[in-house]
Amino acid sequence: MSIEIQNITKKYGEQLALNNVNLSIDKGIVGLLGPNGAGKSTLMKIITCFIPPTSGTVSVNGFDVMDQPMEVKRIVGYLPEHNPLYLDMYVREYLSFVAGIHHITGTAANQRIEQMIEETGLGLEAHKKIGALSKGYRQRVGLAQAMMHDPQVLILDEPTSGLDPNQLVEIRGLISSLGKEKTVLLSTHIMQEVEAICERAIIINKGVVVADDRIENLKHFGDAANLEQAFQNLTK
Repeated sequence: MSIEIQNITKKYGEQLALNNVNLSIDKGIVGLLGPNGAGKSTLMKIITCFIPPTSGTVSVNGFDVMDQPMEVKRIVGYLPEHNPLYLDMYVREYLSFVAGIHHITGTAANQRIEQMIEETGLGLEAHKKIGALSKGYRQRVGLAQAMMHDPQVLILDEPTSGLDPNQLVEIRGLISSLGKEKTVLLSTHIMQEVEAICERAIIINKGVVVADDRIENLKHFGDAANLEQAFQNLTK
């Protein structure tokens, strides 16, 4: 399995954010759903080595997030919920900076940067400072940095936040193509997005996994007519 999560618990003081979560995630696109405060972002931060769990273990392609964080970071691309960008840098300048972090240099770096600009639809904006971009285009820059080092695993927290309808279609298409070769775990509040690109959905509520199944099976949970209704039934 690409991601193995065993008995993960996370506490912030007295607040229990995750409670004994167990998951196995392999290649393909998996949607991580839940209401605000359910623990989605906390779980993603643990997988990407940004915060430690209180207890339990997580491994990514066999590397333990606590014992081998650098190995994990080399094979994981991460777009956090609050996209951290250097607003005073130009798009190409920033992507060159990101390439350098991953020790991609010279011709290989130039080729990869241009490939990411093309794949994320940044061509017309690549000469601008990031601070001059709309929220949707900033999100594209964030996606480009997450994919720069061609990671085996992609963790995307609200990847289509702020995109207009046309941009949504393009980025969903990109994520769908990535899911054919990589493990993609994405969180979203848009049920149509889950149905459009995810093969499986994991629903978390109050730090506990309340459902984990293929999309078509979840749609019928509790005699629900659609995924939105099933989600409501599971997170009451």
